[in-house]
Amino acid sequence: MGGELTPFTVSVAEDSLDDLRQRLARARWPEPATVADWNQGVPLDWLRDLCEYWERRYDWRRLEAQLNALPQFTTELDGLDVHFVHLRSPQPDALPLILTHGWPGSVVEFLDVLAPLADPGAHGGDAGDAFHVVCPSLPGFGFSAKPTEPGWGPARIAQAWSALMTRLGYERFGAQGGDWGSAVTAELAIQRPERLVGIHLNMLPIGGREQSTTEDVTDFERQSLADAAYFQEWGSGYALEQATRPQTAGYGLVDSPVGQCAWIAQMYWAGTDHNSDPLEALSRDQMLDNISVYWHTATAASSARIYWEQGFARPSGRGARHPEALVVPVGFSVFPREIFRPSRRWCERYFTDLRFYEQLPRGGHFAAFEQPELFVDQVRRAFRTMR
Repeated sequence: MGGELTPFTVSVAEDSLDDLRQRLARARWPEPATVADWNQGVPLDWLRDLCEYWERRYDWRRLEAQLNALPQFTTELDGLDVHFVHLRSPQPDALPLILTHGWPGSVVEFLDVLAPLADPGAHGGDAGDAFHVVCPSLPGFGFSAKPTEPGWGPARIAQAWSALMTRLGYERFGAQGGDWGSAVTAELAIQRPERLVGIHLNMLPIGGREQSTTEDVTDFERQSLADAAYFQEWGSGYALEQATRPQTAGYGLVDSPVGQCAWIAQMYWAGTDHNSDPLEALSRDQMLDNISVYWHTATAASSARIYWEQGFARPSGRGARHPEALVVPVGFSVFPREIFRPSRRWCERYFTDLRFYEQLPRGGHFAAFEQPELFVDQVRRAFRTMR
């Protein structure tokens, strides 16, 4: 039973869609903030506009069809049913690649990069860059099952991913991740370096706390440290709540679509590359595609628990284990609106075989979602140095 691959189809009942629209229509709203910007959180008028669109014009069936056009499966890994997309390349010798999302992400943020990665020849690329793409939903996220016992942090997830790749017949493979996906990917490299051709990250699985502010820093490094400090003071409240009381936060988010929408939308404001409005980086449909996955799967609490598992509220627990032990080839892409942006020399302290490092002109924390073409190009060129 545990080794079976079961085809999976996304199917949300019409009653559930009606219930969502009814909840949105009868939402009880707070008063506006006492400031006109995002300093107190998501502005009332901005959120009401997005939720009105969700209620009256957003088309969940469009996303459902897009997902169901992909080969999706579930399989039992360490006692838990895990959902994943497995898009094989038409190139038989393509490199297997496992993509791991983070929070508040899902497989949705990779939808525009899956086909170009799997079939570059059909998308203006070189067939030699092809990948057999595996894109799982993290445990407790999206269409994967929700853990009923503690222990599902990045280390255990990495063990499950290793087992998944074996089950799919891939003994050697590459791995890519950002956000919690970077922590899982780093854990894979720590646990099973002999199986990895290399990894590509768009977020460092530590937050730069090891960097001394007294060293001779460059302007780029100084700004990165300042932005990381700002995030710790003003942007990390959601993470501390999810790391300490994920169950308490879950009650309101699972019950209120407005609450769930605001909880994730604030991350699009904080983490995407825009001048004043996250809608400059992601469309309403893109935002609501991902938010709707969280809503219809009722995964606000279960997805938040990865912060609790990793002890994010404790300074020693943020991110993966110290990545100094990483000996596999590494590619790293720095998008300008990422939370923490390491310099090449900072990366070289943690990765003994840094093959690829590049700073991008645009994009943010949700790189594949915001800038799919740049993301695909980065992954292709990074793995050219490792294949």
